[in-house]
Amino acid sequence: MSKFNKKKDAALPAVNTASLPDIVFMLLFFFMTVTVMKDSTLKVENVLPNATEVKKLEKKDRIIYIYVGKPTREYEKTYGTESKIQLNDKFAQASEVGDYILQERAKKPQELQDVLTTALKVDKNANMGIISDIKQELRKVNALKVNYTTYEGDAFKNIQ
Repeated sequence: MSKFNKKKDAALPAVNTASLPDIVFMLLFFFMTVTVMKDSTLKVENVLPNATEVKKLEKKDRIIYIYVGKPTREYEKTYGTESKIQLNDKFAQASEVGDYILQERAKKPQELQDVLTTALKVDKNANMGIISDIKQELRKVNALKVNYTTYEGDAFKNIQ
């Protein structure tokens, strides 16, 4: 007599997965755009000194990095224990710095070539002679905007 019958065998409806591929691709594109790839592998020990007056460089695309320090343990047998220069992923001599800067400058867009900064990431135990040689080479190629990368902190902790 009742007008409405109750369904006793009614199961829950299946989950709608029609939008799942859209969500997966949205996440994929998000992680592709925000992920930063590692530029180079450090082959030198690089314990940066402390400084009190520091300023953060804002635009990373305008920086060319030069690493200076003692080779790590795996390269110590080949290159010794003296401070070495690392340009990208290879060891170099001070005389090669000028050519490296010119090559890196050529890779950048024309409007950025005049505003490039050379950042020296120098181990706090490195000899100043090698830094002086690098600066001479930078002067030859007119790369006069130089930055010394440091940690913010008490500069007196650098004295040993």
